[in-house]
Amino acid sequence: MSLPTPPVAPKVPTRIEQLGRVRTDDYAWMKDDGWQQVLRDPKALRADVRAHLEAENAYTKAVLAETEALQAQLFAEMKGRIKEDDSSVPSPDGAFDYYVRYDLGAEHPIHARRPRGAEGPETVLLDEEALSKGKAYFHVGAASHSPDHALFAWAADDQGSEYYEIRVKDLATGAELGTPIESAYGDFVFSPDSQWIFWIWRDENARPAKVFRRPARGGEDALVYEEADDGMFLGVGVAADDSHILIHVGNQETTELWLIPAAEPTAAPVVAEPRQVGVKYALDHWTDRWVIRTNADGAVDFKLCVSEAAVPTKGTWRDWIGHEPGRYITGFAAYAGHLIRAERVNALDRLVVMARGGEEHIVDFDEEAYALNLEGGYEYETTLTRFVYQSPTTPRQWFDYDMASRARTLRKTQEVPSGHDPSRYVARRLHARAADGAEVPITLLMRKDVAQDGSAPVLLYGYGSYGHAMEPSFSIRNLSLVDRGWIWATAHIRGGSDKGWGWFLDGRKEKKPNTFTDFIACAEHLVAEGYASKGRIAAYGGSAGGMLMGAVANLRPDLWGAIIAAVPFVDVLNTMSDTTLPLTPPEWPEWGNPIEDAAAYDLIASYSPYDQVGAKAYPPILATGGLSDPRVTYWEPAKWVAKLREHATGDAPILLKINMEAGHGGASGRFDFLKEIALDYAFAIWALEKSWTKA
Repeated sequence: MSLPTPPVAPKVPTRIEQLGRVRTDDYAWMKDDGWQQVLRDPKALRADVRAHLEAENAYTKAVLAETEALQAQLFAEMKGRIKEDDSSVPSPDGAFDYYVRYDLGAEHPIHARRPRGAEGPETVLLDEEALSKGKAYFHVGAASHSPDHALFAWAADDQGSEYYEIRVKDLATGAELGTPIESAYGDFVFSPDSQWIFWIWRDENARPAKVFRRPARGGEDALVYEEADDGMFLGVGVAADDSHILIHVGNQETTELWLIPAAEPTAAPVVAEPRQVGVKYALDHWTDRWVIRTNADGAVDFKLCVSEAAVPTKGTWRDWIGHEPGRYITGFAAYAGHLIRAERVNALDRLVVMARGGEEHIVDFDEEAYALNLEGGYEYETTLTRFVYQSPTTPRQWFDYDMASRARTLRKTQEVPSGHDPSRYVARRLHARAADGAEVPITLLMRKDVAQDGSAPVLLYGYGSYGHAMEPSFSIRNLSLVDRGWIWATAHIRGGSDKGWGWFLDGRKEKKPNTFTDFIACAEHLVAEGYASKGRIAAYGGSAGGMLMGAVANLRPDLWGAIIAAVPFVDVLNTMSDTTLPLTPPEWPEWGNPIEDAAAYDLIASYSPYDQVGAKAYPPILATGGLSDPRVTYWEPAKWVAKLREHATGDAPILLKINMEAGHGGASGRFDFLKEIALDYAFAIWALEKSWTKA
């Protein structure tokens, strides 16, 4: 097939010596030395880099020009499945019901409230759509009313760089109070007395480094906590019973909590239990005791402990809900009379409700594959909680659940305006056997009339990092492929926590290759069972899942008919060796530290997609990125694509699309984002319909 001529990136060899090892990076020049400034102002990008990225975008547009009608059709289908004037189920808090809603055609929501239990009058708290006007990108992170209902605060990012600006509004007058908080993380909390805002400052390398306290109605910031370790993330919260303000410190393997009594919000924080490498814990206050979720003492899949101490150091913890291998306790929520814990067993969720007296019962569903998420609410003195149920065939359903009477009240079912008949589809759970005998779950969604003879095109999705589970959820987007006779498959590979925390531990650091071979085993199982054919599978993953895409492209290029790598983390060795980048020190526990550890260097070098590119018949590949992305920087996919083109045999296209006005999450609007998904899907359909020469 004849294609336009792709851009050819100049090769500028850069010699790198590290731990006695030498490598040459021909495309290191794509990293703008002023990348920190680019995050804040994309116009600051170096001219030669901008010219190259724009040439790549033009090439991708030219190659995929014949898919533009298909992209438009896919976008229209996906948009047609969204209720444009949708609204959330109101969440009661005191005298008000709080909710978000969308106007017809709006990209962004309105935050509002009404008197509790009434239809009106409505008070608009924040109009995101109005604030987004004239901005190419606009995203609100945290948004919250104060506990006394007098104030409303929000954190907004208009670059995609994740540097947020926090503003506070007086709801009685509508006036903004004080000056905006700048260079903030998208996370903040009001103190329970509504007098203070606790917020997190991001440093010049985009890392959360300090916690500040500011008078909620404006005033000077006071430093509350400063983290000396670049490898730690920060978060702020409030205990369920409003007894404490909480500062969370942690990375993928270690956590630490600091406590401030709500009665003394200006007091210095006190550590609950000092950090110990490899020990994770989370805690909340349940009226007269602390409840602690932890993996301490070998509790790989976590256990719950309690402590009656004012400061719950580990010596005061008592085991309460003991550790059971294979029963992963993912979290818990406290109410005055009940405590709910969320559990996952063999990649299926359930909720366990416990009354203060100790009696407990399970909330679950009987579909073969489903997701169940605790949404909770604002109030502590209540018997009602809220959860969301969904499956690949079942749209989201919001239930209010009475923990005392066990009554379920369906409050809302996700509307699909263009229509959705679950009976047309089937969801299945398969298990692939990995080389070491591990059983890897696969969730399938397909039309009931699709033959199991290997003729159907398959999209195999994977992630497999950081302990994030791929839940079997409902997606209005995936239906556009499934309705065309595709099979959508999700691989629940190691590196995620789909089968427990041990499932995650078996896919990190020295065991990271399990993630890649699990994904390949899933593809081979689909072929063996007649669901797929070799070369008719489109592999799809983003961020760390994009690293997975790069790895499996190198390991088994013959399996895939197409690969879509969204914001792909593919330059692993260089990134993990660059301590100035935002996520490098915090992610050494996930990947290893190649600066100090030779074994970690060698392991990362053995699978890093960019470093392992070779003379192979790669399938068609689409890589996407965002110019102001602080998580996976734009130069990772740009360098990878340049190197792939240099070495690939055959004529399959290698494409790059960089969003010059967005960051890691892509376009911020709910409809604009669908255009990016439509491009991905159109590429997959187009790539599998063509014949590519393999040399």
